[in-house]
Amino acid sequence: MRITAMLLGTAMALPMATLGTAALADGHSSCGEVSITEMNWASSAVVTSVATFLMEQGYGCSVTKVPSSTTPSLVSVAENGTPDIVTELWINGTPAYGELSDAGTIVTLTDVLSDGGVEGWWMPKYIADEHPELTTIEGMLANPDLLGGRLHQCPEGWGCKNSNAALARALDMEGAGYEIFQHGSGETMATAIAAAFENEEPILTYYWAPTSVLGKYEMVKVDFGEYDEEGFMCNADPACETDTVTPYPVGPVKTIVTTDFQERQPAIADLMTNVQFTNAQMGDILAWQDANNASADEAAVYFLTSYPDVWSGWISDDARANLSALLSN
Repeated sequence: MRITAMLLGTAMALPMATLGTAALADGHSSCGEVSITEMNWASSAVVTSVATFLMEQGYGCSVTKVPSSTTPSLVSVAENGTPDIVTELWINGTPAYGELSDAGTIVTLTDVLSDGGVEGWWMPKYIADEHPELTTIEGMLANPDLLGGRLHQCPEGWGCKNSNAALARALDMEGAGYEIFQHGSGETMATAIAAAFENEEPILTYYWAPTSVLGKYEMVKVDFGEYDEEGFMCNADPACETDTVTPYPVGPVKTIVTTDFQERQPAIADLMTNVQFTNAQMGDILAWQDANNASADEAAVYFLTSYPDVWSGWISDDARANLSALLSN
């Protein structure tokens, strides 16, 4: 396994031009240029690194990672037809996804998180244990001081920003004494949660799973009652003028490609259809990444060396031949 990790690490570090001859020694042609999103949160970056490695070393692609987030990636697809692949797209609260699907601009390939994503407003378990009433709407609104007097909101560009803002308005969080604090990045949200736990302080924050944060820290969700699909979809649309109190549903998390790309690159579309992670698998990867202060590429190496039985089933026979040395170590 150590030899495999070293081989993968070398492959991750070198450009395709250097590795292409060895990886495609059996004479299979290169698939050409491919662009794929690298969303600005940890699990998506891992998905992108794993997919990039398989495309480059298994299929001979030259892959460009495009830093992005939910809304900008779909705007780019709509306006420019790129990037080719958008992965870990949380479609709850993303009206543009439905519009592009209906227009035939994109094709949905798979649920990249096979059992969906979990979203909500969370507080530390040590706070909920001491004040269980805070996990209800009434208790949360009545006691802002016990929750730090602040709701930690999603960064700009994340689909959850719109739905959180609508939910905060529907609850009149500011009238109840809460500051709505919008983070500049996912990293600052995670840092705020870590700091609260380190000091055993209160915090009320949006967050989602699978993540290393919810894998590492015990947190409890606020109970917003029964799910209202129409209300939630309205909350997610900034043009909708009605705000509704509703929880997040378990969210489908997709990989999509442009219709043109599926037609041009059916083999890569087939690969990306197979690339799926369970929440347990992704939670394990992200916990390892956090514990080792590792990059997304290093976390991808961890996955590829720890789960060969999983990803070997994703790839074509030709790609499996190209990667046989890694699978045999």
